[in-house]
Amino acid sequence: QVQLVESGGGLVQAGDSLRLSCVASGRTVSTRIMGWFRQAPGQERDFVAAHSSSTNTTYYANSLEGRFAVSRGNTTNTMYLQMHSLEPEDAAVYYCAASTNVRDISRAADYIHWGQGTQVTVSS
Repeated sequence: QVQLVESGGGLVQAGDSLRLSCVASGRTVSTRIMGWFRQAPGQERDFVAAHSSSTNTTYYANSLEGRFAVSRGNTTNTMYLQMHSLEPEDAAVYYCAASTNVRDISRAADYIHWGQGTQVTVSS
């Protein structure tokens, strides 16, 4: 079993920064790929960023690279998402996901394990 718990969400104003965390427990082989997705009400779950521990490679949605940065912790099975210059369009529930392998790192359906999400609200 793999458990994922997100934290760090909240209400911020446009232009602010926020740092999300995801802590994974269980079999580390199942968290070789860890990613962030977000979903607004009535919308599909969209890819934000991901990291592959086997290649130490990061991936970003085209519209987010430069404002968002994903990283992995060393001593614990933890993933972070540093968000900068937040906009109202960034408001959503942010989910942490993990899997041993994925065919498409940006496809939510390819991930096996999911957290419950953390709400990010951005006001003007």
